[in-house]
Amino acid sequence: MVSSTSSSRSASPDCAETMQIFVKNVSGETIALTVPQDLTVANLTTLLSVRTSLPSPDLRLVYAGKHLSPSSTLADHRIARESTLHLALPMRGGMPPKKLRCTFKDCREGAQRIIGDCGFCNGHFCGKHRLLEDHKCDGLEDCKKESHDRNAAQLNKERTQVIKGI
Repeated sequence: MVSSTSSSRSASPDCAETMQIFVKNVSGETIALTVPQDLTVANLTTLLSVRTSLPSPDLRLVYAGKHLSPSSTLADHRIARESTLHLALPMRGGMPPKKLRCTFKDCREGAQRIIGDCGFCNGHFCGKHRLLEDHKCDGLEDCKKESHDRNAAQLNKERTQVIKGI
């Protein structure tokens, strides 16, 4: 019974001309597409642009570690049924981003990511200057006042209430 259904599938013109492929984006989500075998990469990026709401020029497809040229077809790259393509980050020209340096005066150390960012003065600091006291933050007094107010509110909330008449 299995052979009769598989032979009827291969005989239908839709299955012979189309194939299902998968496209995995940067966040790991997989998009399933049923496309013709002679589809160009440019048309595939247009389809993906509609599905992902990303601009078509920003979409770059990678298969077997190679970037696919927009003028080629899926068959040119030997992309078969149920193959998985990957969306790569858009290529941008220019120099790589500069390494963030410590904002503290006369310090040339590299700033630490996330923990070196000060939320009060918006500076980026190294391991030595990341604390508010160490980089003499302008928002230090505001921080202390905010912390004092928060602690006072917590103490008032936890204050014992005397119930009279018992």
